[in-house]
Amino acid sequence: MDFRIADTFTDSLARLTGDEQKAVKTTAFDLQMNPANPGMSFHKIDHSKDKNFWSVRAGSDIRLIVHKTSGGLLLCYADHHDKAYAWAERRRLETHPKTGAAQMVELRETVKEILVPKYVEAPVPTPVKKSRSEPLFAGFSDDELLGFGVPTGWLNDVRSATEETLLGLTEYLPSEAAEALLELATGGKPRAAETTAAPANPFDHPDAQRRFRIMANVDELMQALEYPWDKWTVFLHPEQRQMVERDYRGPARVAGSAGTGKTIVALHRAVHLAKDNPDSRVLLTTFSDTLASALHTKLKRLVGSQPQLADRIDVASLDTIAQRLHRSLVGPAKLISSEELKTAMLAASQSATGHKFSLRFLLSEWDQVVDAWQLTTWDGYRDVARLGRKTRLPESQRKLLWSIMELVRANIAARGAVTAATLFTSTAVAIGKAKNPPFDFAVVDEAQDIGVPHLRFLSSFVRREDALFFAGDLGQRIFQTPFSWKALGVDVRGRSRTLRVNYRTSHQIRTQADRLLAGEMTDVDGNKEDRRETVSVFNGPAPTIRTFETQPEESKHVGGWIRDRIADGLAPHEIAVFVRSTEQLVRAEAALREAKIDFKTLDERVDVSSGRAALCTMHLAKGLEFRAVAVMACDDEVVPLQARIESVGDTGDLQEVYDTERHLLYVACTRARDHLLITSTEPASEFLDDLRGK
Repeated sequence: MDFRIADTFTDSLARLTGDEQKAVKTTAFDLQMNPANPGMSFHKIDHSKDKNFWSVRAGSDIRLIVHKTSGGLLLCYADHHDKAYAWAERRRLETHPKTGAAQMVELRETVKEILVPKYVEAPVPTPVKKSRSEPLFAGFSDDELLGFGVPTGWLNDVRSATEETLLGLTEYLPSEAAEALLELATGGKPRAAETTAAPANPFDHPDAQRRFRIMANVDELMQALEYPWDKWTVFLHPEQRQMVERDYRGPARVAGSAGTGKTIVALHRAVHLAKDNPDSRVLLTTFSDTLASALHTKLKRLVGSQPQLADRIDVASLDTIAQRLHRSLVGPAKLISSEELKTAMLAASQSATGHKFSLRFLLSEWDQVVDAWQLTTWDGYRDVARLGRKTRLPESQRKLLWSIMELVRANIAARGAVTAATLFTSTAVAIGKAKNPPFDFAVVDEAQDIGVPHLRFLSSFVRREDALFFAGDLGQRIFQTPFSWKALGVDVRGRSRTLRVNYRTSHQIRTQADRLLAGEMTDVDGNKEDRRETVSVFNGPAPTIRTFETQPEESKHVGGWIRDRIADGLAPHEIAVFVRSTEQLVRAEAALREAKIDFKTLDERVDVSSGRAALCTMHLAKGLEFRAVAVMACDDEVVPLQARIESVGDTGDLQEVYDTERHLLYVACTRARDHLLITSTEPASEFLDDLRGK
């Protein structure tokens, strides 16, 4: 007998209290060990249209809804008695007549009215030249709509859907149908769902595998129940699957706004490469140890039952893997510290005469130009394209600058040290000379934040045309200045695709956060990321933006808002508070104390604790997600940070600072799934006007 779990079950479990979740999990484990256990309280749901729905008691008022047949048992839903029964009475497990996929279908005759909630204010961007009240799919036949996975009972409703009602309607449809319709409405051309022959198991269909997962043992069930919000680590949207499994004739990149599943694509791409190339080694990497740790955790969930596969996928940050390879291929290296570099630059500046370059400017010129591109000669420095620098200098000034940089290079050498960029470069050279590279493939997450040395290092692995795969979002670039990938031999033109379906963030949060960024973003090489056609698959309440006279007023309000979220049924670990920098942590701590809940201040390890709300800076928020997020202290001179503005050595780089500060606020806001609160004290950040649409 097969024992499966549905995504509707993990979703419902997440909405219960901690004690209720424990009771449900215990009952689920008992069912898995012995589905026919006579001690289990099975009750037939008399009014359900599906004769195979049963309820199972998990405490005095908590019930599990299961679908029980001779061939298997499926965990479907968990809630309080009346709500659980009502859910089962409105649904039926069906095999789609055209695709052959198993679907949990909400029965149309029980739905009296479908309306988009009033809080939906911003329409989904669409190139379709129709009025908001004109049916979007009137010209589609039954067979065409069935080909997208629309259940038979919903054909008429889909055909009459308008721009005003579509988003509300899609909440009732299976995911493959909802995604296809949203893509059609925004001018896309979705692929028809895969068709499975009649004798096939409907649970084996790719679309069904996104929502029904077989549990082979207790460990797998425990893992599934512990991470209900991580279901997209396992399930792939067809567009994502196409990007994962495609054979590329060169380096490739997947882009998309926050929540579209880029990291999931990267994870699955690494696994796909390891499976299809049994003798290969795959590097799965990103720019920080924090994010690499998160990737490693997700990879374990994905391939935990295949240890031999996991052994061939090395997960580490770029810094960690470069240092490891440098030790083995070149030898040990002493990295110069930032303070030592500052001392060397100050000494070189003072020894040179006839200039007015500030120390800040000199350090940024070193980091972004000289060291990044590993320039060792005047000719190389004179001719380099200054893509990351807006200030244009005459040759005489550049010669003077170069004399300073040569002194710094000599100082570093005298210390017996190297920069991180030099370490990456020398490691790349050693890999290029080696008979066999240490890795056959490299998959890079958060690729928008890698720099010139990183890309040179990754390029050294290339022995085959599909060796490099990148996942990133230009709108989340917060660490690196732009540069030309093409200039380093990594050309993704024609092999760059943008994901357009957002699974993590509600329509309301996504559309408001998107106001911080341009609708279309272009990199230095001309690759475009169009965010205007991105759609979310679910609704939620509109984000709230509040400005207060004093910090205590702000903290009191945020604390009350958090208490309201707890009253709504959210667990503390589903709530987070973010601030721009450590100086503002005290304001957030006051808010969490006002809420009277346990919390944990996250460090670089980003270890979120069950039963405790999370508190951290915006930089550490990258890669995280929560059901409710409060972004506090968005004051003037905090966002954007005045200290960053004042530290700009090249006045032409101010725009870059403003851009990355916008990106940082965007990252913080898009960590929220359902609820978002943004607060400040007077005077508020200018970015809040953008969020408000002013």
